[in-house]
Amino acid sequence: MSDIDWVIFDLGGVLVDWNPRYVYRRADLGLGDQTEARIDEFLREVATSDWNSQMDSGTPFQVAIQQRSKQYPAWANWLRMWQSEWPTMLRGPIDAAVDVFKDTVGARKNGRLKAVLALSNWEANTYKIAQARFPFLGLFDGRLISGEEKLIKPDPAFFKLLESRFGVEPGRSIFVDDLLKNTQVAASLGYNVHRFENAEKLRADFEARNIF
Repeated sequence: MSDIDWVIFDLGGVLVDWNPRYVYRRADLGLGDQTEARIDEFLREVATSDWNSQMDSGTPFQVAIQQRSKQYPAWANWLRMWQSEWPTMLRGPIDAAVDVFKDTVGARKNGRLKAVLALSNWEANTYKIAQARFPFLGLFDGRLISGEEKLIKPDPAFFKLLESRFGVEPGRSIFVDDLLKNTQVAASLGYNVHRFENAEKLRADFEARNIF
């Protein structure tokens, strides 16, 4: 028997291949110098993780982009593409990981788990795009999306909301995320964690824990 009753998945970088580089490598956008070094500079200095987190936590796209464009006018065209070409950032499902997810859903249907949940930093409106494109997202028993809840990982309050809304017990749960800062906070709150690197390691971990 497994000691795990709840399995909680992050989405981007675990089940869905999301990467802004897919946009800025497109020559047809006419953005000028689009070498990897130039893209690195943009992501490091302008479209930072902290800036993107503003939208994930509820700041409207247009507001965030307008404010950033005033700070970095030379990058205004690149910033506009963050919104208009956002669907291009979604390459597709990470198929092998989705297979693990579906097997986990099957284990829940067979009574081995209480719930399979999503806890993801995602802007509310663009999450709707992902839902339409990836039907497997409808298989979750419940979800917390940062843009909908106005909370964001790794804020412990986001995990506490998960617990109160879905009755999750951290010690009988496993949280899967690709970012170390998120798994570290989850572990400090008593969750079992798996820092996602690839689907093969994820499947091996789940099998070792008797989740399937």
